[in-house]
Amino acid sequence: MAEKEKQQASQEGAGTATAKPKKAARKAPQRKPPQMMPPWKVLLHNDDKNEVFFVMRTIMELTPLNEKEAEQRTVEAHKSGVALILVTHKERAELYQEQFTSKGLVVTIEAAE
Repeated sequence: MAEKEKQQASQEGAGTATAKPKKAARKAPQRKPPQMMPPWKVLLHNDDKNEVFFVMRTIMELTPLNEKEAEQRTVEAHKSGVALILVTHKERAELYQEQFTSKGLVVTIEAAE
């Protein structure tokens, strides 16, 4: 009878051990440390339609610059035609441009290379 049981077990696949191949452990990809974003300049252009006080107040309202710094930028734009307001990353520079434009001021942005 033991002979019959062995034959049935071998026909059913019972009793035979098959080793499953082990999967190689996966390592998490190496992450690079965060990089600084490329800088962009926010430039204020002179115009003849806005008063000096309005330009200064707008600069102080929209940027972290204080009254003295806002005055310096405003006078520089008035005398030379353009003044560097600040340098920041591209998305924030675009936001500043939109905000200044909504107030009626002419502001452009460019890469600060």
